[in-house]
Amino acid sequence: MLGSFYALLAGCLGSAASLSAKLTLGADYLEEMCQVTLSTFETHTGSTVCHWLHIPLRLLCVGLMLACNATMWTFFSKALRYCSSSARASVTTTAGNFISSAALGKVIFGESQVLLWWVGISLTLCGLLVLHGSTPQPQEDGKKD
Repeated sequence: MLGSFYALLAGCLGSAASLSAKLTLGADYLEEMCQVTLSTFETHTGSTVCHWLHIPLRLLCVGLMLACNATMWTFFSKALRYCSSSARASVTTTAGNFISSAALGKVIFGESQVLLWWVGISLTLCGLLVLHGSTPQPQEDGKKD
């Protein structure tokens, strides 16, 4: 149970790192967000402020990406330690990453997923249910009667 929690947390942190990378390297998305935000305050200096403000915001996103990646690997290592198999930890992390990436993409960028994506994530979740539903067989000591 604890391993699955760590694996899901690692997946969410992986998608947060991807979001930070997309904001860092994206096509002036941060500058556009700045202009939209400052236009609500009706300031005339908003456009000039946004020309330089996106640079520190991008640097902040780089730091956030590095921090999320480092923390993600820490939690994934813990998931590998506490899960009964590495496959269970890997598939749980992948499913958590896909689901949280879809949610963040919808909330931040307004993205929608196509039917093929839903089929793929459904198959991944079915595999995850099979992995979590199976109980590991106890190892015998090698003694024969």
